[in-house]
Amino acid sequence: MRTTLLILGSLFSSCAFAGIYKCTDVTGKINYQSKPCDQAQKTEQINVKTGGSSDPEQGKQVLEQKEQDDKLQQELLLRKETQLKQEAANESAKNQFLIKNNPEKFSAFSIPPYVHDQLPDVVKNYQNRLPEIERLRRQAAEKALATGLCIRVESSELHSQSTKKALVFLVSCSNGKTFYFSEQELVK
Repeated sequence: MRTTLLILGSLFSSCAFAGIYKCTDVTGKINYQSKPCDQAQKTEQINVKTGGSSDPEQGKQVLEQKEQDDKLQQELLLRKETQLKQEAANESAKNQFLIKNNPEKFSAFSIPPYVHDQLPDVVKNYQNRLPEIERLRRQAAEKALATGLCIRVESSELHSQSTKKALVFLVSCSNGKTFYFSEQELVK
């Protein structure tokens, strides 16, 4: 009796570790076997412990789809970052053009370009808004000049009091005047 139990136990344990495959042929006939199905048959591997099944091909397809999705997501992020850098460079070029054509109103380093890979700490928090920041720096400098109290702009920078809801810009003038402009003031 014990030997029969031992034999049955060893057979069951070997089945538990061996794969069980559910093979479905083109006519729909189902066959269960311990070796993988022929290539012409649909294969599902049965998990003996849980009773669930998995289609190795479907698992492979799901994995391939996930890899493709991840790759596409990376490409989209790279494109978005490239576009952001280009837009920031365009705004910086406008700033430099303004400075070059108005040396009496702007010092040569009044609005230095923010380089995406070398941003000051205060700007890093808002790097996804870099093109907008460059534009607003120019607007802040022009607004300070428009007050008539600023003779020449020495610097226009994003200020550390900025928050995600409201950026703040500091404009320093050659006559010692300083101006603080919020994003909302400049957008008006």
